[in-house]
Amino acid sequence: MTDLPAGESWIRLGISATVFAAMAGWEVVAPRRSQAIGRWVRWPNNLGVVIIDTILLRLLFPAAAVGTALAGEEQGWGPLNNLPLPRWTAVIVAVIVLDLAIYFQHVLFHAVPALWRLHRMHHADLEFDVTTGVRFHPVEILLSMVIKLGMVLALAAPALAVLIFEVLLNATSMFNHGNVLLPQPIDRVLRTIVVNPRCTGSTTRSSPRPTAISASICLGGIGCSVPTARSRLPAMPA
Repeated sequence: MTDLPAGESWIRLGISATVFAAMAGWEVVAPRRSQAIGRWVRWPNNLGVVIIDTILLRLLFPAAAVGTALAGEEQGWGPLNNLPLPRWTAVIVAVIVLDLAIYFQHVLFHAVPALWRLHRMHHADLEFDVTTGVRFHPVEILLSMVIKLGMVLALAAPALAVLIFEVLLNATSMFNHGNVLLPQPIDRVLRTIVVNPRCTGSTTRSSPRPTAISASICLGGIGCSVPTARSRLPAMPA
């Protein structure tokens, strides 16, 4: 039995579209920096990559992470399906562990030269805005899904937790890559909780190869708040 809401795909799409529209509007009203290359040049390329990524995921992983979690719940696989935990405790634990997994996946994609060659497509965007947060190499997206599926199965993450995690991850990626200006007091508080645009902007545009890790829902905030946490990755040739 699952408490996953009906029409989860539409929920995910609706939230993503709403966050994207809100961030795009915010960038117009209060941009953090001026851009030499306009949206009409970059956005078709970045959003075209998103379409390719989505088609590949649908073709190769039709059940996706939520479907895998549902199958695990039905079969009673894994620890979270067999431990006597309250439902919402299991959901919270799963979201945190999945966030940890994505954090260390990002560390891996920065530290391993072969993986960095895929990931640097994200860092190579000529400007920096909400679409940068969804611009990822198709092979990286597929590898990320394989890692996510493995974690969902190993953990027996509830389907609701997977849905919440994916919605939050997508929304925060668009937020923390947004070219938006935040008041300093809000910025200081926010960076201790989630990755904020100020932190991501300083790491994504670094040259030749950024070593700060900021791709997660909350854990990246540690890298923004504690400078020494960003210096432990070895520098690799671009």
